[in-house]
Amino acid sequence: MTTPADPVPGGRPGDVDRATALAGELAGRGVHGVVLAYVDTAGVGRVKTVPTAKLASAAAWGVGMSPVFDTFLANDSIVSTDVLGSPDGDLRLYPDLGRLTVLRGQPGWAWAPVDRITQEGAPHPGCSRTALRRIAADAERRLGLTFRAGIEVEWSVGRGDAPEGAFVPATTSPAYGAARQVELSDWSADLLAALAAQGVDVEQFHPEYAAGQFEVSVGAADPVAAADLSVLVRQTVRAVARRHGLRVSFSPAVLATGVGNGGHVHLSAWRDGTNLHSGGAGRHGMTPDAESFAAGLLARLPALTAVTAPSPASRLRLRPSQWAGVFTAWGREAREAAVRVVTGTAGEHDRAANLEVKPVDLAANPYLALGCLIAAGVDGLTSSAPLPEEVTGDPARLGAAEAAARGVRRLPTGLAEAVAAFRADALLRSALGPVLADAVIAVREGELAAVDGMDDEQVAAAYRWVY
Repeated sequence: MTTPADPVPGGRPGDVDRATALAGELAGRGVHGVVLAYVDTAGVGRVKTVPTAKLASAAAWGVGMSPVFDTFLANDSIVSTDVLGSPDGDLRLYPDLGRLTVLRGQPGWAWAPVDRITQEGAPHPGCSRTALRRIAADAERRLGLTFRAGIEVEWSVGRGDAPEGAFVPATTSPAYGAARQVELSDWSADLLAALAAQGVDVEQFHPEYAAGQFEVSVGAADPVAAADLSVLVRQTVRAVARRHGLRVSFSPAVLATGVGNGGHVHLSAWRDGTNLHSGGAGRHGMTPDAESFAAGLLARLPALTAVTAPSPASRLRLRPSQWAGVFTAWGREAREAAVRVVTGTAGEHDRAANLEVKPVDLAANPYLALGCLIAAGVDGLTSSAPLPEEVTGDPARLGAAEAAARGVRRLPTGLAEAVAAFRADALLRSALGPVLADAVIAVREGELAAVDGMDDEQVAAAYRWVY
């Protein structure tokens, strides 16, 4: 389970004894090292590792890391803000022992997400995992709200023997095709076995639309655990693929054209154990609070995309009529709307009802994405924001006058526009705090500068194997 407390020098209560016991258990299972995992502002997974015997020391005193990584770009260049980007200083990475997992796809290794604190023992204001935990805890304290979340993981499977830098699909079978599942049956079975051995609750696994594309959906969890699972699943997919001579990409746009890889977020708000998206008198069983929560998401989607679809490659995916949700519209089971209301089937509405947010991809730092989505939804709920008229079908087919009358707007078509909207959104910047919000802006502007002058093919190639 997710540890709810921030780390402290000397370790959280009981962590050192627990880590000592875990180290012995891990060694007995042939585990030699522990991956300490975090995601930077650019959405790139970064790690440090420790030998299993040093797990107790990591739990007590953390592992050193420079704050400069908060302003790394996807190409490993470094930008800066007024407080980040310097080569000076140090942070401490503390593993969340409640999430420690033995990696089936990487024999000899375990994995744990980390929280970061300063050398003085204060939470690091640039730690996205800490920010998400704080945002969720604040909503529970003030409003009695808890959340369940799940992040879909889509990726493209390529041949490991393809020319350097190129993507050659490992299967050429049709979208959603039975033949595609058969062609990669051994890899798929090993992946499912690895996820099951790691305690990942897989709901679905199937071939998807684009060339060589697959998707896995996992069970809902608290927001921090959901973000952790997104990181862990990708670690596992990569590792198992490599053992089969395959290479995978989670980039929003592996190729410059066609459907890209998404990371759709499913999110529901709960109070006193009751799902607010079910059993209400509102549309499709939503309570008034659930409708206002959805309205809050819709209202801030242009700014949210600076966090949920943050890469220059994201713009290659966010195209109309490709189920990417590029218009500020909502609807029940409406797969072209940015916010899809999922009611679930008869008999499970109270458990399954949720909102799916579609303009999200896996270039997003999942902790930042969930934190900002929750902040936007909570703001709508607390202000009793009215939910606009439902839109069915493809919003791209609406005429300009009708779209304007119904409040349907195209989401930013470029990252610069999204960054400008985020910069102007005081609520989202306040939710993250000034240090983290400024890092988001600086990194996005750095990514824009990095691709200046590139065409779509060059942008796709630049980010193909980053995520």
